[in-house]
Amino acid sequence: MSDIAFILGPVVFQDFEVFAGIGFGGEQRLAVHKLPGGVRVIDALGRDDAEITVQGIFSGEDATLRARLLDELRASGTTLPLTWDVFFYSVIIRDFQADYQNGYWIPYRLACTVLRDEASALVGTAISLAGSVLSDIGSAVMSGFDLGGVDLGGAQSALSAPGAMTRGTGAYGLASSSLAVAQSAIGGGIAAAGSSLGAASSTLSATTDPLAGAGALAGATGAAGQLGALSAARGYVGRAAVNLANAGT
Repeated sequence: MSDIAFILGPVVFQDFEVFAGIGFGGEQRLAVHKLPGGVRVIDALGRDDAEITVQGIFSGEDATLRARLLDELRASGTTLPLTWDVFFYSVIIRDFQADYQNGYWIPYRLACTVLRDEASALVGTAISLAGSVLSDIGSAVMSGFDLGGVDLGGAQSALSAPGAMTRGTGAYGLASSSLAVAQSAIGGGIAAAGSSLGAASSTLSATTDPLAGAGALAGATGAAGQLGALSAARGYVGRAAVNLANAGT
């Protein structure tokens, strides 16, 4: 799991701090009406997300501080952004269990209750590859989340132009290049947000001033949310680029 950036609020999990995978998923709530003759009528009542679960080991000089920070976040009941890969949730820590073995080695288990699947909430319905391209870039642009100044409007305009889905046209070339520029900008935004998160987390771990700690926590949480939004946008834009290539005929 060392190649996966798992970020919960101000805490960036590193290396084998997440070593056994990330549990997610859930159920669809169903109301099953059993009628005479064995006929069934089933009403789908909506998603019921399972808790997101992880486990790992905090190690090194700051192991105690990191474990204590998670326990404080658990006790506060604060809604936190949670992101990895292209997943982006708002969650509350329901359960945090740590096994303090020494100041440099603290195994833990963590369970987060999902308030919202922020990335899924942005997904539009697509009935064709071309429609999916426009839906994805529209979702990335209109998400309402903080993308750290990354502007996807140019890509959206290029993809909406006549002929943008037809390979060989000037509009198609412009649409393809605009998506490449958008992907590069998102990558830069993710790097900048990651740096901000690292700086805020370092301040949070080192400070003993409550006011400074509160400010650092707010900054770290904001940067984590921005990382989540940018990760979701990267997923949409990346899928749009793939579908544009497949739609161009």
